[in-house]
Parts: sequence; C-alpha cells; structure tokens
Amino acid sequence: MAVIKPFKGIRYNTEKIKSLEDVVTPPYDVIDSQAQEKYYNRHPYNIIRLELGKTSPSDTHENNRYTRAKKYFNKWLEEDILIRDKEPAIYFYEQGFSCGSKQYIRRGFFCAVKLEDYNKNIILPHEETLPKAKEDRLNLMRQCLANFSPVFGLYIDKEKNEEEIFKKLNTIEADINFIDENGQSHKVWAVSDPDVIQKFQSLLEDKQIFIADGHHRYETALQFSKEMGMENANHAMITLVNIYDSGLVIFPTHRLLQNLKDFEPDKFLANLKQHYETESVLFDELDNKSTIPQAAEKIRKELKANSDQFHRFGTYLGGNYVHFINIPKNSNMPADPQKSQEWNSLDVSVLQKMVLEKFLSIGEQERKEGSFLKYVRDEVEALTDVQKGICQAALLVNPTKIEEVIAVAKNGEKMPQKSTYFYPKLITGLVINSLV
Repeated sequence: MAVIKPFKGIRYNTEKIKSLEDVVTPPYDVIDSQAQEKYYNRHPYNIIRLELGKTSPSDTHENNRYTRAKKYFNKWLEEDILIRDKEPAIYFYEQGFSCGSKQYIRRGFFCAVKLEDYNKNIILPHEETLPKAKEDRLNLMRQCLANFSPVFGLYIDKEKNEEEIFKKLNTIEADINFIDENGQSHKVWAVSDPDVIQKFQSLLEDKQIFIADGHHRYETALQFSKEMGMENANHAMITLVNIYDSGLVIFPTHRLLQNLKDFEPDKFLANLKQHYETESVLFDELDNKSTIPQAAEKIRKELKANSDQFHRFGTYLGGNYVHFINIPKNSNMPADPQKSQEWNSLDVSVLQKMVLEKFLSIGEQERKEGSFLKYVRDEVEALTDVQKGICQAALLVNPTKIEEVIAVAKNGEKMPQKSTYFYPKLITGLVINSLV
C-alpha cells in the first residue's frame, strides 16, 4: 500500500536565524493580503517569500512571484540561511495548541510519500479541488523544484505505534523547539536511525493514507511528477497523523454568501420555511460588537441540539435572529441519489444540494468560479461579515466527524469543497523537501 521514505530535509540554520517564530507562516491558502504583508515585514528571510510571494502589475513571464521565489530559495541556500541535513530522516513533530479551555498535543511525522493516482486506492482524497489553486502551486513547483509545505495525511493505527517513539524522543532535546505568534508550540526531532525508519515504513506498507488537508498540493505534486519523470519528483513531503491521535481536532467550515445578484433575504428565508422545519432564535448578544463572541458560543451549542436527528444549519441574515434549519436524517429522499449513503449523510452535502443549489442556484460551476461563497471557520467572523455588509448571509454548520471523512474517502467519493478544517493548520517553514 503506502510507500514512505526519509529525506534530507532543508531547514533554517539556527546559528543565523535565532527566532524561528519570525520566519514561519501558516500555509498559503489561509494567508490573505494583509497577513502576507505582515509576514513580509516580520523578517527578510520569512518563508512567505518562497511560499506566497507578492505579485506586481509589472510582472512578466521572466520576472514574477514564482521566479522571485526561486531566486530567494537559491540565494538562501548559498548563504547558509537554509541548510540541508546530511542524513535522510523522518521528522517527528509535536504541535501543542489550545481549543477553548482545553490543551492538546497533536503528534505526527514528516516523510516523503510515493505519489499514487487516486484510482489505486492507496492515497485517498475527501474533498474537491479548484483548478486555479492547483495552477498556482504547479507554477511554484516548476520554478523551485521543492515542497515548501507538506500535505497533511491521516492513517489508521489502533495500536498507536507512534506513541513508543515519542516517549523516547521526549527524553532528548528537540532539533526545533519554539512557540509561534498564536501561542502554539512546535517540536521537531530529525530521526535518521534506520531501525526506526524501517519500523514506520513497515507500519504504512499495509495502510491507506487519507488526505486531511493539502489536496491541491498533492494533486499538483502528482501532476508535476508526471511532467518531470524524475525519481525524487515521484515523492512529496507529507505529515502523517494517526486518526486515533488525541490531538486531532476538526472545526466546521461555514459558508458565507456574496456577490449574488438580486438576493432577497426575506424571500430566501421564506423558501426555507416553506420546505423545512425552521426555528428563529433571538440572540441579544448580536446587538453589540463586544458580545458577539458570546453569541457565537450560544449559536454553536444551539447548532448541536438535536443534531443526531437532523441536518441542522444556522442561517444568519443580520439583526438579532439566527434561523435554524432542521432537515431529518435517514430520509428516503437523499440529497443526491447518485451518491452513497455516507455522502448523503454529511451535513455539508445536504446543505450544498438542498439549500445552495435548490434555492440559490450555486451549482458545481458556480463553486468552481469561487465568486459566490466565502469559507470561514470562525463564527464571529461569519456573523461580523454579515453585519458589516461584506457578505449577504451566513450558513453555519456543525463540524464533520473524522469517521465521516474516512467513510466517504473509502467509497472513492469526494466531499463538497471545504467540508473540513483540521485545526490547527500545519505550519510552513519547519522542513523543506528538495526534489533535486
């Protein structure tokens, strides 16, 4: 099944870069223009210059964000800002974070995985991808011949074999150890011991890998490998986490409506009430900017109510009310008869088919264009965007369960775009994988 191998990672030289928190970033797909500017200004060697360079109106085929990333990458290697490890290694990773009042540690490991077509049933996706995002990553890979950020993959191991190695690693000093701007801790150990590497290669050889995050990166790497035909290009950097890891957290991804012509909130709500059971709940906290977080917490709890019996969504159109939609589960009328029971049991699938497509005509083509939906994980941001008029409405959802992700992937199906948000995102800049 899955084939993994160690690689000679490229890492920041801590003799020259004393504060790693100044040079790392979140992955490119959650960095907006404001954050991009922040990371550019934070440090001249911040990985943003490689991962998500700035564009300019004067860009040409010969001089653009991708060619500039290549120049930075080569220059930093020449200056020993970035240095390549001498021995191939698997990089074991602990990411500590908080969620509400609870503390978590998510454990996994960086390695190189052999790229496989999805139809081989070895590495499986769970979400649809967008062509524009893949074109961007492909252009970057063609220029730099490297993976700057990993794919996030999951595997199934009830015995939790990784715990044994982490117990040993926690008795020795980590090769990387810092706390980032969000208060999250990061520890990385480069393990080149052949016995440990062989153990994890054997662990994965009878297992499938499920892509949790980074579908665009994976599919781009696969396309690039076919273009290049190079041995190293047949593998891509991936961080693997056991689905039984206690630090595996999934947040919901809410849908916000934007740029819809002739959108009438009252008509939309009337259509929902005509076809589905709805409850309109008053939240006084929505009156005041300072109390919106309290409203968000109450809305999260309200969304969970009866969610075992209903596909339950919160519709916010402004004001003080959130309108909760209840669509019975196990209905004899699936959202999409062409899809499996597992796919039809997803809240996001029902929302896509029975609300977005049915009442707003936001179908596959409209979603690919990316103009009408904005995706956010934070309820406060969703509510505020509607109040400010940035978006026309918010459709709030419960998180997808890991069991649902695996079930749909095993069927060879893909969930609607942005069905999951594995929290926190894997940080970019810890390890780089060169393809040459």
